[in-house]
Amino acid sequence: MRSRFHQLKKVKIRQTWNKINLYNLARYKARVDGGSTFFQLKWKAKSASRAYHGEQIREGQWTRMFRPRARAVIPMDHRYLAENDGSELAAGRGSGRDKLRDPNQSPFNKYQIPYMSMVYAPIERRLDTAIFRALFASSTRQARQFVVHGKVKVNGKKMPYPGYLLNPGDMFQVDIERVLFATGAPKTKDQIKSGRGLRRSLRAMNDQKAKNAAAKREKEKEAAAAEGRETPTPVETPESKEKDEKDRLRMEFRTLQEHANVLLTDSKNAPSGKRKIALRKLKREIRATLSQINRKSIADLTSTLNSYTTKLAQSEDLEIFALGAPSKAINAEEMPDYQHKLKLAIQRARENPIDESKPYMTPWQPRPYMSAFAFIPRYLEVNQKICSAVYLRHPVARPGLSEVPSPFPMDMLQLAHNWYLRRR
Repeated sequence: MRSRFHQLKKVKIRQTWNKINLYNLARYKARVDGGSTFFQLKWKAKSASRAYHGEQIREGQWTRMFRPRARAVIPMDHRYLAENDGSELAAGRGSGRDKLRDPNQSPFNKYQIPYMSMVYAPIERRLDTAIFRALFASSTRQARQFVVHGKVKVNGKKMPYPGYLLNPGDMFQVDIERVLFATGAPKTKDQIKSGRGLRRSLRAMNDQKAKNAAAKREKEKEAAAAEGRETPTPVETPESKEKDEKDRLRMEFRTLQEHANVLLTDSKNAPSGKRKIALRKLKREIRATLSQINRKSIADLTSTLNSYTTKLAQSEDLEIFALGAPSKAINAEEMPDYQHKLKLAIQRARENPIDESKPYMTPWQPRPYMSAFAFIPRYLEVNQKICSAVYLRHPVARPGLSEVPSPFPMDMLQLAHNWYLRRR
C-alpha cells in the first residue's frame, strides 16, 4: 500500500497548496544531528529536499539531470574596478594586512553567493514545475495532469510532455477553465448535488432534442418519398407568430428573474431585509407566470412584465420611498441610482456568474490557504488574465540570494548538493 502523500507524523514538505502541507511548513525545523556521520547527514538532506523538489521525477532521471556547476551573477562595482587592478587582493598576505570582521556589521554570509543552493535548478526548467511556479496549478502533480491531458500549449503548440525543458523566451499557456478549477475554492456539498442534477437534466434535454430531430428528419424523408417532391417551405401563420412572441416574453421573464437573483446575491451592496422579502416574492411571482405562460394572452403577459419591472425597481429603495411618500406610486425613472446599481450588479454577475455546471465554486473564489504560496520567481513573467507566462531565463544565484524557491536552509541544500556529486 502506498504511503500518504501528506502526512503529519513523518513531516515531508511537498510542492502543493494543501493545508496539511502548510501546517508542516509552519512546524518544520531543519535539524542537523551532531551524532550522525557525514554520509548520514547527506542522505537525510537529500531525502527531505527531494520530497519537495521534483518528487514526481524518478531518482535515476534526476541524477542524469543534475549539473554540479551553477549559474551565478556577480555584480561589478565600476568604482572599485576603476580604482584597483586586482593586485591589492594579493598584497600583504600574512603580514598583518588582513582585516578582522566587525561583529556589529552585517553577517559574513549575507553577500556570499549560494552556489550549492542551486542544486535543484534544472528542475525549474521542467514544464510542470514552471506551471506550478506561475500559480496555474495547486501542485506539480496537477500541473503534470494538465500537460498530459492536452490543456497546455508551448509557443502556440500543444505540448503533452510534462518533462519538456523550457528554453529562455518560451511562452506556455494553460486552459483558463483548468486554471480556474485548480486555483478556485472547491464546491460545497449542496452545490455538488445541484450541479449533478443540472448536468443530468441537460443530458436528458439534449437526448430528447436529438430524438425529436431524428424523428422529424425521418418524417420529412417519408413525406418527400411519398409525394415525390421536396417538402414545402413552411408558411408563417398567426399561431407561429404568437409562439415566437411568447418565446421572446419568456426570455424577458427569465432575464428579469436573473436580475432579481443578482440583486439578492450581490456581496458588495448587500440588500436590506425588506428588500430581500420583496425580491423573493417577485421571484415566486415570475416563476408562477412562467409556468402558465402558454395559457395567457400576449397582452396580459406584456402588462405583467411591465408590472414586474416596476416592482423590481421599487425593491431597490423601498424603505426610503415608503417613508417619504407612502401613497405615491414609485417609478423606476425617479431612481437614477437604482439603474446604476443594477447595471453594476449585472456586470459583476456576468464577469463572475453563478454556474452550477462548473467543477469549482461560483462565483469564483481563490482556494483557501492560497495566499501563503502566492509568489512568482524572478525568471517568470506571468499574465494572469490570459493564463500565460514566459520563461525569461534560467534561474541564477546572486550574492545572498538563490532564485530557486526552496523551504530548506542553505546548509541542508549544501549537503544535498554534496550527495549528488560523483565523489561521495
